[in-house]
Amino acid sequence: MRVFVTGATGFIGSAIVQELLRTGHQVVGLARSEASAKSLTEAGAEVLLGNLEDLDSLKKGATEADGVIHTAFIHDFANYLAAAETDKRAIETLGSALAGSTRPLVVTGGILGLRNDGVPATEDDPAPGFPRASEATAMSLAEAGVHASVIRLPPSVHDIGDYGFVPYIINTARQKGVSAYAGDGSNRWPAVHRLDAAHLFRLVLEKGTAGSRYNSIGDEGIPVREIAELIGRHLNLPVVSISPEEAVSHFDWMSRFIQFDSPASSEKTREQLGWQPTHPGLIDDLNLGHYFKH
Repeated sequence: MRVFVTGATGFIGSAIVQELLRTGHQVVGLARSEASAKSLTEAGAEVLLGNLEDLDSLKKGATEADGVIHTAFIHDFANYLAAAETDKRAIETLGSALAGSTRPLVVTGGILGLRNDGVPATEDDPAPGFPRASEATAMSLAEAGVHASVIRLPPSVHDIGDYGFVPYIINTARQKGVSAYAGDGSNRWPAVHRLDAAHLFRLVLEKGTAGSRYNSIGDEGIPVREIAELIGRHLNLPVVSISPEEAVSHFDWMSRFIQFDSPASSEKTREQLGWQPTHPGLIDDLNLGHYFKH
C-alpha cells in the first residue's frame, strides 16, 4: 500500500514509518521542515511538505494514498483547546479525501482518564469528545461511511528517545530533589513499547474494521508509586508522597495526569488482530538505564 503518515518524524510516527517500509509498504510522510524531510528521505520514505494547519497538503496526501495513518498532534498544553481543534479539522480533512472508498484512515487517540471507577478500560468504552476530539471525530467519519478506526495510546509509549510523560517526571525529580507521587500512589498507568505500538498501527491499517477502537496496551496498569520508586533508585533520590494539592505546584501541568487511575485492557485488540506485544514493559525498559543518561 501507499500510506500517507502524519507525524511521520515524531517519536511514534518514525517507528511506524520503519514498520511499514520493513513490511513492503510505500510511505509518504508529512514534513513541516527541511530537517524532517531529510530524515524521511534517509529512512526511505517520500516527502510531502506541510503541517496540520495546511489542509490542502493533508487533502493531497490522503487523496493520493491507499491508506492514511494520523499520528500528528500539537502537544501544546498551554493552548490545548486550540491544538484539539486543529486536530479535529485535520482528521475531518483526511476523512473527506477518503470518503466513498474503502481506503483506511487510522487515527491516534488516548486512553488516559477513560474510566474513573478503577475498572480497566476496554475497546468498548467510548472516549469523551472533549477536549481532545480525535476519537469522536474518527467515529463520526466512520458513521458517515469512511473506513476510519482509532488506536488509543497509553500515557507512556516508551523506548529510547522518549520525550513524553515519563521523562518529564524524571526531570521533575532531578529538579526538585525528590521522586514524588500523589497520595498513596496506587493509581495505575498503562504503557506500551513504541515498537509494539508501531506494529499495531500496521495491523490496523491492513486489517482493521471501520468504526473500531483498538487499545495499544502492553502493561495493563503500573502503580505510579512503583514508577516513582524506580526513579528514586536510579537517581539516588528520596521517594516521597505528596498531597494532591502539593502535586499541582510540584508537577505543574502534569499534576492532573499523574493522578489518573487508568488501567486498560487490550484483550479484544489482541483477539481480533493477533497482536502480541513482544518488547520490554515499562519497568524493564526503565531499568535498562537509557532514561537516566541525560
